[in-house]
Amino acid sequence: MESVYIVLVFIYGLMLGSFYNVVGYRIPNNLSIVHPGSFCPKCNHKLKWYELIPVFSFLIQGGKCRKCKSKISLFYPFIELTTGILFMISYLKFGFSLEFVIAILISSFLVIVIISDFSYLIIPDEVTIFFSIASIIVQLILGGYELALSSLIYGLFLFFLMYFIMLMGNKIMHEESLGGGDVKLMFFVGTALNSLNPVNFFKLSSYVYLLNGFFELFLASCIASPVAIYSFFSKKGRVIPFGPFILIALIIMYLTTFDFFTFFI
Repeated sequence: MESVYIVLVFIYGLMLGSFYNVVGYRIPNNLSIVHPGSFCPKCNHKLKWYELIPVFSFLIQGGKCRKCKSKISLFYPFIELTTGILFMISYLKFGFSLEFVIAILISSFLVIVIISDFSYLIIPDEVTIFFSIASIIVQLILGGYELALSSLIYGLFLFFLMYFIMLMGNKIMHEESLGGGDVKLMFFVGTALNSLNPVNFFKLSSYVYLLNGFFELFLASCIASPVAIYSFFSKKGRVIPFGPFILIALIIMYLTTFDFFTFFI
């Protein structure tokens, strides 16, 4: 029965990954995610149900539109597979639990941001607000009001921390150092991190868990650095968004249940 759950969770992730492709591309372009239905961006061919099967339709059609034969980006099946795999790993790690739900929220947010931020350098406010509220509500229902409240406070803490970092960066560099979307994103990061290691704001000994937020930013910077260095020295020299790396660091810390306090102290 366990293997059945694993397969179902993976398929569920594939299906949502297909939907997240739509969300990541349409919202930054101010398009409805409901209407019109999926279509080929080259010839506007409305896709049939059998052209929308995650990953398999791409393979069966040879990575091309069935009508105009234009190439379909590998990004689509990559996002679908990534979502399915992250959902499956989350289930294997946590089973059906509060942590599992938060993990799939992080995974979902991650793949959407990968699409929107890399493609358009935008983290839509609607997406950030949705996942932040969802994180708090899930913790309220499954973990109780104390967990939800502490996660809310921790989210605000990381939001203002990132805002301060942005102000200092802007002053030093005399230009925009961080996007506003990255600052807002840190609120969600705080709510998610806190669900693993809750900060009791009435106990001074619990404040050490705030270091997890600092380490999350450090890890995100380490992951982003090689990409930024390559971009700087390459002829492309394009701007590298920081948002995806923040969420990549978050999912790594979450799935490994990393705790700065027990790891370093």
